[in-house]
Amino acid sequence: MEKIVSLCKRRGFVYPTSEIYGGLASSYDYGPMGAELLRNIRNIWWKTFIHGRNDMVGLDSQILLHPTTWVASGHVSSFSDPVVEDKKTHKRYRVDLLIEDWLKLQKDPSKFKETSPESMTMEEMDDFIKKNKIKSPEGNEITLPKRFNLLFETKLGVVEGEKSLLYLRGETAQGIFSNFKNIVDSSRVKLPFGVGQIGKSFRNEITTGQFIFRTLELEQAEIEYFFDPVKTEWKTLMDQWKKEMWSFVSGTLGINENKLRWRRHSDKERSHYSKDTYDLDYEFPFGWKELWGIAYRTDYDLKQHMKHSGVSLEYFDPVERKKFIPHVVEPAVGINRLFLITLIDSYREKDNRVYLALKPTLAPVKIAVFPLLANKSELITKARKILIDLKSNFTCVWDERGNIGKRYFAQDEVGTPWCVTIDFKTLEDDTVTIRDRDTAQQIRIKCSKLNEYFETKMKGDTP
Repeated sequence: MEKIVSLCKRRGFVYPTSEIYGGLASSYDYGPMGAELLRNIRNIWWKTFIHGRNDMVGLDSQILLHPTTWVASGHVSSFSDPVVEDKKTHKRYRVDLLIEDWLKLQKDPSKFKETSPESMTMEEMDDFIKKNKIKSPEGNEITLPKRFNLLFETKLGVVEGEKSLLYLRGETAQGIFSNFKNIVDSSRVKLPFGVGQIGKSFRNEITTGQFIFRTLELEQAEIEYFFDPVKTEWKTLMDQWKKEMWSFVSGTLGINENKLRWRRHSDKERSHYSKDTYDLDYEFPFGWKELWGIAYRTDYDLKQHMKHSGVSLEYFDPVERKKFIPHVVEPAVGINRLFLITLIDSYREKDNRVYLALKPTLAPVKIAVFPLLANKSELITKARKILIDLKSNFTCVWDERGNIGKRYFAQDEVGTPWCVTIDFKTLEDDTVTIRDRDTAQQIRIKCSKLNEYFETKMKGDTP
């Protein structure tokens, strides 16, 4: 994991937020390469699940919603993590993660084979801590577990004493539910149909570390798929979405299937709104963790918003002439976690070089263009012409720094699939050298054939 973190900063994927001021816990910025990779993942998700289906529409709701939204959804009362506090340092720790770390240090882990911190109640966590005399990472006594609400609070207004309490959204889903009537009335969708959204959410996390896996600000890609429970079997629907999710991660993103698994939530672990929940887990360097979740939310959310708003969110079936509240299956993923597993899974060390074996559709840069020498005007002129021609179809970069070997090294580390070098032979026969990232092999090709060559490669999505 240290190698990934180092590469991310060195090559402009991820920086610590506000680093010149000492940084901010669990907060990161995405550099030039990171911004491109994030955008590619977003676009591919949207193309696959919104544009690629006939039963989906998109939405972009506000980060700040009416505060009653979060009362209705249950977030104000139930959106929390169990925490303990170090009695000496007053640092807070998530209880389930504290127990999880303690279990990893045991000499005989088989004794705790059936122990699952994620499935424990508050009382069970308390008993486990007392029985095993678990202390803070600093070795100090800790308090009893208590609930810590994850919603960020803010205020609306300019006059002190007259400001209204607001929350930064803890998930993007509620904007979809509160707009359900608007979407049905304006887009003429018919059940079953889904609404997808990509946007920022905020969680007042206590846990630090694990790089960008868990942050205060995150980007979610959520779908609320509405259906008539009388006509559509929810278990069948969940199975269909699980296949779509697995296919996207393993096929579209190219992630190793051996590092993926499904895990069903226990009754104790499941969220208050869910009747059934599964996590698609990935084996990170720090263990198996949730990547993508899918939950059967029943009609909980629409029913709650009807209750608190007084507005009917029922759906009218024009064929059967009946009104009812649709049920929902929700596949929800963190774009930042897709970003992280893409980097981890593509990282390679081979023949004294490091490279990211990213699928070309994901790579921040598709083609790097190099003049062999930076002080030869005829090479520069020809290379610039080729760059302009390629940039009309592909994301390209120009590099004339240092020797050609160092340029290859730098492009390998950001996952650029192909490098095009313009040399003196180019001036003679109008051919260039194309170097493949994964094999490091080189071929020569006519300049007039470059666009066609790369278009074919991109369609195959292989270097």
